[in-house]
Amino acid sequence: MLNSVILIGRLTKDPELRYTQSGKAVSNMRLAVDRGTVNHQGEKETDFIDVVTWEKQAEACANYLQKGRLVAVQGRLQIRQWTNEEGQRRERAEVVATTVRFLERANQQEDNAGGQAPPMGTETTPGDDEDVPW
Repeated sequence: MLNSVILIGRLTKDPELRYTQSGKAVSNMRLAVDRGTVNHQGEKETDFIDVVTWEKQAEACANYLQKGRLVAVQGRLQIRQWTNEEGQRRERAEVVATTVRFLERANQQEDNAGGQAPPMGTETTPGDDEDVPW
């Protein structure tokens, strides 16, 4: 069996970081990914895909990525199922990232403000044991 996803897209909003009850970091972000086709009106078609990152990778994404940044994500597709408060069965497709690569530098304002943005091409993986994952 094979379950592998590779995406390149822009964040639609800043990553949201939270911690599980056991203390594991988890971040959620949404990527806008162009399909490479246009519709009947000549407009680009775009998919909006939810991405989940865990532990050090989640913290790095939350600390260094913002809305509009271009990233590459490699991971696996996961379909979560649950029953909501009204008893309706719900599903959500998301990509659980194994690797997130920052594909561009932070904007010039952040660079001038002295922020410590990682270099372009920085890659994070969930198995990194160091304080800073690169």
